[in-house]
Amino acid sequence: METGRPGGVGTTAAAGPVWIGLPPGLLRMRRLLLVVWLGSAAVGIGLLLGLLVGPAWASFALPPLAGIGWGWVLLGRNWRSWRYAERADDLLISRGVLWREETVVPYGRMQLVEVTSGPVERHFGLASVQLHTAAAATDATIPGLDPAEAERLRDRLTQLGEARSAGL
Repeated sequence: METGRPGGVGTTAAAGPVWIGLPPGLLRMRRLLLVVWLGSAAVGIGLLLGLLVGPAWASFALPPLAGIGWGWVLLGRNWRSWRYAERADDLLISRGVLWREETVVPYGRMQLVEVTSGPVERHFGLASVQLHTAAAATDATIPGLDPAEAERLRDRLTQLGEARSAGL
């Protein structure tokens, strides 16, 4: 995957768009949530069944533990699949491991660009950029960005959107 600097814009002559990957903080946050939720479930199931029914029943704590290992790998693959590129006339967002999805959002069609950050995202120093267009099917989100990059992207997309929509 080709990545560019945050703030990198445009395309290279032969290689196509300059793709920017998501920061590793998003992967850390998602993996921590996976371990907390499935780890708590494993401990709870193991203790509850082990104490109430019998020690052999505590083995039902193994599936959530296996889920941690499986989810760990899948979260990494999913995180690596997310990327975005700012081009001259539109924003590209690409994601997906099995089913690849690439969204093209023309700057002139953007109606609203939001930066959101929930309590967990704020704790990890992350923010998401959500783009709204007239067609609900083309609304797009870029999760897990550094807040400064999210604000820069919001300001740039808003500026480009206003410039492109003025000609409509």
